[in-house]
Amino acid sequence: MIVIGNKTFTGNNITVSNNRIIIDGKDVTDSLPEQKTYNIEVTGDIQTLNVDACNNLTVKGTVGSIKTLSGDVDCGDVTGSVTTMSGDVECKNISGSVSTMSGKIKHT
Repeated sequence: MIVIGNKTFTGNNITVSNNRIIIDGKDVTDSLPEQKTYNIEVTGDIQTLNVDACNNLTVKGTVGSIKTLSGDVDCGDVTGSVTTMSGDVECKNISGSVSTMSGKIKHT
């Protein structure tokens, strides 16, 4: 289950780019209230998250890889890598690399 802007979706791949939200190749932007940034919460496992900007990105499950330009990341296990330009990263086990240019990294 994916919750963005208090609306629920299902899918395995999320991309937020140029104020457009794409889930499994389908643009769902028009079904959401217009905002500059969103809170994104995923319950369950997901393959990829690629997000330009968000307030908070939370995954309650396992994720393949996460890449953000701006936003805090809080997740369970990551089978790939986590990269953020600006934001804190707090995850359980990360099989790949983890990096942030401006933020803290914490393994829980």
